[in-house]
Amino acid sequence: MTQPSVDSAATFRAVLNLEVKNGYANRAVIGGLDKYVARWVSQCLPGHDFFMSCPQLKTLLLGASYAEMSIHERNKWVGSVLQELKKPKTGPPATGSLDSPVADIRGVGQAIATRLTKLGIVSIRDLLYFFPRRFLDFSQRRTVSSLETGKEQTVFVDVWEARQVMLGRMKSTEAVLGDATGNVRAVWFNQPWLARQLKVNAKVALSGRVGEFNYVKVFENPEWEVVDDKELLHTGRLVPVYPLTGGLFPKSVRAIVRNALDGYLCSLPEFLPPPVRQRCGLMDLKDAVMQAHYPLDHASQNKARQRLAFDELFLLQLGVLSRKRDWQEQQPGRGFQIERKDINGFIGALPFKLTSAQDRVIDEICRDLGRDLPMSRLLQGDVGSGKTVVATVALLAAVTNGCQGALMAPTEILAEQHFSTLHRLLSAISDESSRESNIYTFKDIMRRDIRVALLTGSLAAREKSRTHGLIKSGEVDIVVGTHALVQKGVNFAGLGLAVIDEQHRFGVLQRSALKQKGYNPHLLVMTATPIPRTLALTLFGDLDISTIDEMPAGRQAIKTRWLKLEDRRRAYNFIRKQAREGRQSFIICPLIEESESLEVKAAVAEHKRLSGEVFPDLKLGLLHGRMKSADKEAVMHAFKDGALDILVSTSVVEVGIDVPNATVMLVEAADRFGLSQLHQFRGRVGRGESQSYCMLMSENPSEYGQERLRAIEELTDGFALAEKDLELRGPGEFFGTRQSGLPDLKMARLSDTKLLEMARREAVILFEKDPGLIAVENELLAREYNRIWHKSVENN
Repeated sequence: MTQPSVDSAATFRAVLNLEVKNGYANRAVIGGLDKYVARWVSQCLPGHDFFMSCPQLKTLLLGASYAEMSIHERNKWVGSVLQELKKPKTGPPATGSLDSPVADIRGVGQAIATRLTKLGIVSIRDLLYFFPRRFLDFSQRRTVSSLETGKEQTVFVDVWEARQVMLGRMKSTEAVLGDATGNVRAVWFNQPWLARQLKVNAKVALSGRVGEFNYVKVFENPEWEVVDDKELLHTGRLVPVYPLTGGLFPKSVRAIVRNALDGYLCSLPEFLPPPVRQRCGLMDLKDAVMQAHYPLDHASQNKARQRLAFDELFLLQLGVLSRKRDWQEQQPGRGFQIERKDINGFIGALPFKLTSAQDRVIDEICRDLGRDLPMSRLLQGDVGSGKTVVATVALLAAVTNGCQGALMAPTEILAEQHFSTLHRLLSAISDESSRESNIYTFKDIMRRDIRVALLTGSLAAREKSRTHGLIKSGEVDIVVGTHALVQKGVNFAGLGLAVIDEQHRFGVLQRSALKQKGYNPHLLVMTATPIPRTLALTLFGDLDISTIDEMPAGRQAIKTRWLKLEDRRRAYNFIRKQAREGRQSFIICPLIEESESLEVKAAVAEHKRLSGEVFPDLKLGLLHGRMKSADKEAVMHAFKDGALDILVSTSVVEVGIDVPNATVMLVEAADRFGLSQLHQFRGRVGRGESQSYCMLMSENPSEYGQERLRAIEELTDGFALAEKDLELRGPGEFFGTRQSGLPDLKMARLSDTKLLEMARREAVILFEKDPGLIAVENELLAREYNRIWHKSVENN
């Protein structure tokens, strides 16, 4: 337990000794001890954990009044605080380290430790960082006579009577309690044992919502605890509410966390360098952790969250900056000789004109490729903005410099689409092309022949083995594939450029594995998920960012409508009309976040209903996440080839399938999806020449859901929608960090723009001075950094 500083403790002790000398008359300081204590606590920031764990001080801070105490109560209160101030400056830490198993904490046996593991809590440190998901505000202390119905309130009362009663068919407890201003009734349904625990004449704190029955105020199932010299945990304060799992209960978890704080918080090292804390005005780490669990008030809780969120973002930024340095400086890259004449010849031969955004991005990439440092760049652009053309320019630059290029996609159908697109683009500048199984050969492109191979898991063993051999010998120039590219047996003769599509679908280890297939190759990451700047800094801070923020001319806007339940028949008739005209449609089933298995069952049931009752004359396919990869690919191929009129799917269709003939996207329960996800669904249609439509069915959306649906109706720009989505969804929901190989964010919100930019600024300053974190003053920071990033790699 951290004590207040020597000076502040001495001043407070002198005030209390004067109060004793004055006979506890509350005249030791002007304004009385109540005001003095509140002011002293707020100004004396070091040692907040002392204030939180000193029950006598806590009594005043929670609303009790020294002025209202009797002389006897004042005597007892002052004596207890003086005793607390005499304790050593740092209380003895519990035995064991922060990395000791959670079972070492008082009150945690092996059974409870096993249950805590289900919540991700293995060590004592995990428990200290197991923060509440919300708080019950029981800090409003009232007298019985001033209680108001419908509000959360706290009373300190005496137990006059407690008995077991039958309420309906439930054995329950009823109690009558009171203070000097009146009595109040409390009932606890289905908890008959409380009648024995509530001892007559005991002083207890009751916290909860006050109701009224037969004109009598009553607490129903309130939190309660005996008022003694111990700190209140469950009443009379902001009470933490923790995530639970089977066999764990709110009171026991609070008590376990409190025991961990009392025994081990003093061992938690302050790893942020003092200059960083001072510049950013951040709370001390021990104070922040204590206030995050048991805050004095909402302001303290918010300051604690800011400090802990800053820590997460700061460590994250140090990590991504370190990644970039390692990628670029571990070994020199190979700068390409960029022949603009050849590039301009390729662009000029295309059957369409590039947008100015594509031209700008190609220039940025060519500049990077010409340097001796390996490129590390994120290319983001909306669906249909022309990212693959840009990637093709980069791949051609690699090939004309005697290197190989690789393009990795998350699914076989996406890989095949890229393979087909490359064939179409390269045919524009090749006099002749030929195909042998999974390999295209293009004659005389930029004064040489170019071979492009497709490598996926479903290739026959013989073809796969042959392709491996051609890649190893350097006879294949460009390889397009899935994760099969990073498996053992795939060895490149000279990989100079790795292009990764839909980065968020790959873990960091897969991305790293592809890079390691070459001698520090250039890296280009592509995504069709528009990412707001703040989020891009967080997730891809190790990458320079290029954005295609302009769509090709002539691309039709997709007509988007939010439909009510009564519009369903009209929507089905429209899908049927499109099918008669030879068009195809998607129907997306509702998202069920709690259970993928329930989501799959719902999709199977919906497919059966639509096939039998609504569209018995049409051909329907089904796609969901529990299908085998080969079955998924078969269904998507059947839809793409026109063998199906309608594809019924869960959200797995969000990225990947390109069907120019599909003109209708119908999303059921659209309010359950985020804006960016809805925009990705919409991007599955509108890829051909025909007008396309997106229909969003939503029966009874919340106000928040209505706002999303109105936004997707009105906005067609993916980046504007991404900003709106981030604004609406808040902490961590927009884009999961686990797949990207980054540490989890517990306290940081991705909408914390200012905090994120402050963390990045401080990380850059520190990184420029001490990139290896080897300075003595950064020793504790280096330990925390290594612990956090080592854990994130293990989890990915």
